[in-house]
Amino acid sequence: MKSQDPKTIFGRRLEQARRMRGLSLRALSEATGGKVSYNALHRYERGEMMPGDDVLIPLADALDRPLDFFFRPFSVKLKGVEFRKTTGLRIKAVASIQEQAADFFERYLEIEQVLGLPLEFHDPLGDFRLRGPEDAEEAARIVRSEWGLGADPLPNVVETLETNGIKVFEAEAPERLNGFSGWADGHPVVALAAWLNRDLPRKRFTALHEAAHLLIHTHTNLSGKELESCCHRFAGAMLIPRDAFERDWGGYRRRISLEELIGLKRRYGMSIGAMMHRALDLGLIDASAYKRFVIAYKSQRWHQKEPGEYTGVEVSRRFEQLVFRAVAEENISLSKGAALLNRPIEDLRPNLNGFS
Repeated sequence: MKSQDPKTIFGRRLEQARRMRGLSLRALSEATGGKVSYNALHRYERGEMMPGDDVLIPLADALDRPLDFFFRPFSVKLKGVEFRKTTGLRIKAVASIQEQAADFFERYLEIEQVLGLPLEFHDPLGDFRLRGPEDAEEAARIVRSEWGLGADPLPNVVETLETNGIKVFEAEAPERLNGFSGWADGHPVVALAAWLNRDLPRKRFTALHEAAHLLIHTHTNLSGKELESCCHRFAGAMLIPRDAFERDWGGYRRRISLEELIGLKRRYGMSIGAMMHRALDLGLIDASAYKRFVIAYKSQRWHQKEPGEYTGVEVSRRFEQLVFRAVAEENISLSKGAALLNRPIEDLRPNLNGFS
């Protein structure tokens, strides 16, 4: 197949790595110290010729990619991946983030194929239909039930999604982007901005909001702001189910103290702002109380740094563990494992000391 021709593979990988770095062809030529000309790079990307070692090494260094990256066949079809539009980002930034995500999910699916351990996604909503925000509340209840989550706080949202077949990637992205969702070779995927690790409640909510798009997309005809509102409601209900929220909130309230909100934030890993909006959605405060809160929230600049800390873990190690397993069981070589993880071989050796 032409798509698997070495020159075509190299050209597409070169373009992918360049986009990941946000470089133009001329900028890449400069990054190699002029060792590779613009015209040569153009021909490489078009699949018209292959570079020699004297060119390949400077390219790999400039793009911060291992040599194996440029020759890895495209074993997974990624053209079907759909990412939601992100306003305020330049085209190069969007392309860089998408290429980062595409590269990661391809490596993830590849190691699953090597081990014969694909984590299948099963739609938990069955024939459920979502027509509005109240239905989003019910959708979250169904998902929690189908995934065996009960009504307790979620200790690790990212791991919960991965356990149930939704792969998650952290992308280096500007703060205008929280995350996006899509499909990679038929698998549901979520990408989260790495900067969210500085704000775990926001990361948790964003992960569930993006997961909502994947979970309800075939169960509703809503779009635009109505769909976004339902995804927000779903994320809130996944973090704090209605019954638990009403119990801990204490019924309808005219006022609530900051210390109470901080306590709930620490327990459920949900931001104070999101909790107040959830209280409004559930009729536990009225619009005037919520408006007073919003005014205080802005005046205190809590949108930049909320009071109260949530300490938790929001990461999944499944991909990394699969790669180490494949290396330990000699399904793949150490160098292949390093290439899949995008890490130097020296970083992997200390973690491969066996016990048998």
